[in-house]
Amino acid sequence: MVVFMVKGKDIRHKAGAIGGEGESLPRGVLFLCVHNSARSQMAEGLARAILPSSVAVWSAGSAPAPSVDPRAVRVMDEAGIDIAHQRPKRISDVPLGEIDTIITLCVEEIRVAIPGSVRSATWALPDPAAATGSEQDVLDTFRRVRDELRERIERLGAARTPDGVR
Repeated sequence: MVVFMVKGKDIRHKAGAIGGEGESLPRGVLFLCVHNSARSQMAEGLARAILPSSVAVWSAGSAPAPSVDPRAVRVMDEAGIDIAHQRPKRISDVPLGEIDTIITLCVEEIRVAIPGSVRSATWALPDPAAATGSEQDVLDTFRRVRDELRERIERLGAARTPDGVR
């Protein structure tokens, strides 16, 4: 159990609750990461491909980069998912009223407070854009992050729909 104190309010969520056994399928998912150029863009592309079309998906960041990292585009293309036309967005650019699930992908990102019942989780994954070494080493880091995102989003997609059907 994680407890956050926000303006004197105790906001609790259970680690791993999103996509866990008995959880319902989200209606709208927002993937957050500061620059919205690699992890969150890959998550958005994967979620659009994996989750049912009834689930709306966005990604955003508090300080978006000018463009999506070309290495993220490359490793997603290897997986058959085209994110070349996605663009980094500010949190204020997404329809927050349509979001019931927020997944933060980096620990540096700010916490977004949305009125109502919003589930949240932090999937603190390494920043592949900060990887060092040869180009192959860096691409392998991007691939590992992509594959971890795929596994987590598949678990999220295995959640129950609001009527109890998977």
